Amino acid sequence: MRKPTTAVTTALLAASLAGASLAGASPASAAEAAGYHCKTSSKSIDDPGYSGPWADNWDITVKLCAKRSGSHVRTVAKVAWDGPVYAKGTRVFDGANVRLQAKKSKAGNDPVIKGKTFRGIKSRLNHSDSNGNHNGRYDTGRVTAVIKGKARADGKLRLNWNNDGRGYRTYFYAASPRV
Repeated sequence: MRKPTTAVTTALLAASLAGASLAGASPASAAEAAGYHCKTSSKSIDDPGYSGPWADNWDITVKLCAKRSGSHVRTVAKVAWDGPVYAKGTRVFDGANVRLQAKKSKAGNDPVIKGKTFRGIKSRLNHSDSNGNHNGRYDTGRVTAVIKGKARADGKLRLNWNNDGRGYRTYFYAASPRV
């Protein structure tokens, strides 16, 4: 059996390292590595239903991503949060969802071509990690639309806080770059 040449060995090593770095990549960087164009924005949101002695802000980051393949535009959203300690073991949200949209990008308001509401985030927010930090994340499914011309992903987070006397409140996040 012949020994592999140095060039072949180097190529195999580089390929395995590239695969390892993608496998260990975060979901956000994995989306970008898959050809998505993303924009991340964050908000510190006060819990309007809590007025106790503990800090009560939720730091919520949303990454909206879009990718084009011919006339098809695929969009995804990734939500991460750092909730307050008081929230551990309590029901903070009566309802929560992420609205993800594929929009045609044009002057003025971008018209929504297709959108979907993802409701799985409520349970994740109310039952975040078990170590008391109340951190977590949620990735939506994909919304795909046929869009000619420039397009982008847009979205919003809708939260119905427990004990605040109101229904859903809407929090808007920055749209993805145009694709």
